[in-house]
Amino acid sequence: MTAAPVYLDDLKVGDVFVSDGHALDAEQIIAYATQFDPQPFHTDPEAARDSFFQGLAASGWHTAAITMKLLVRSLPLARGVIGAGGEISWPQATRPGDVLKVTTTVLEIIPSRSKPDRGMVVVQSLTTNQRDEVCQKLTSKVLCFRR
Repeated sequence: MTAAPVYLDDLKVGDVFVSDGHALDAEQIIAYATQFDPQPFHTDPEAARDSFFQGLAASGWHTAAITMKLLVRSLPLARGVIGAGGEISWPQATRPGDVLKVTTTVLEIIPSRSKPDRGMVVVQSLTTNQRDEVCQKLTSKVLCFRR
């Protein structure tokens, strides 16, 4: 079942959207990193043991990609989730066996002065693992359309 599209008119500061989970395993981590971030601590469990991470860790960009998938599913903005900038941090590594979920909170709504059919919404998306530890914090501006 697809959720109804969300418009600017539907949102208020403090609204919270929670995604389903995404189970991550070593195979996914290695496959993503092999193609997009080929560093030993992402691609080689043996080499990763002697790295800063002391074990296999997902690329931050892999965590960001999973976050985007979960965000799109849990916050179905009408006409798409169109980013206009943001700030991202990875307070802790994402590991094989983690089940990630995204909790997105509306922080600010800024109606456009020049284009009345839209506005910007500032959201904070926390990607957490099964222990509710934050693996990624993303604060972003997204374009949002009115009905």
